Amino acid sequence: MTLKHHKLEITDRVIGKLENGQIQLYLENEKIGNIELPEGFQIHLEHHYEAEQQKIYQNVTATEGKDARYTDCDEGGWC
Repeated sequence: MTLKHHKLEITDRVIGKLENGQIQLYLENEKIGNIELPEGFQIHLEHHYEAEQQKIYQNVTATEGKDARYTDCDEGGWC
């Protein structure tokens, strides 16, 4: 039996996480590298998302308060 070296293409399985001005690269939970970003880099996000101080936020609308409901329905779910 012989062992042979193979190269596997894993690009679509790699995840990037923004951290300290770098993009940390992960394959599943294993850190595999990083991409250094230039000073003053910009992040462009889709509608309802924003970046602030190297953190990414999603803007959502949610109900608040005790017994808050999205619609005026009774306990059985009838409107």
